[in-house]
Amino acid sequence: MLKEFKEFAVKGNMVDMAVGIVIGAAFSAIVSSLVDDVIMPPIGLLIGGVDFSQLFLVLSEGTAPGPYLTVEAATAAGAVTWNLGLFINAVIKFLIISFALFMVVKVINRLRNEKPAAPPAPSAPSREEVLLTEIRDLLKTR
Repeated sequence: MLKEFKEFAVKGNMVDMAVGIVIGAAFSAIVSSLVDDVIMPPIGLLIGGVDFSQLFLVLSEGTAPGPYLTVEAATAAGAVTWNLGLFINAVIKFLIISFALFMVVKVINRLRNEKPAAPPAPSAPSREEVLLTEIRDLLKTR
């Protein structure tokens, strides 16, 4: 069983998949930073200084009375919140990652579907070839 597991784990596809997962995790971290730190702050500023990561509605008060200034404060107080800003951030991250994957798959499909290059057309015979052909034909007639 150990031998079978070793063969399975060392197969090329398994190693490729592991590399893809690691690169995907790193890409996800970059996209998270892009959305949280670059895209959403200007959007929040444009719509009135809203921090999307702290955009939430309190559905049920916790043990400590509100108002709660942050999601963390509401959670610590035991309040039930509807975290709309975090959901919006997650949707934007999903759209960016899915678009990037779409582009990768599109490039891979284009590379797979490329037709092999046509063989080169025969070139005109060189002068030597013409002379050798004439000599051959003359020898055949003798």
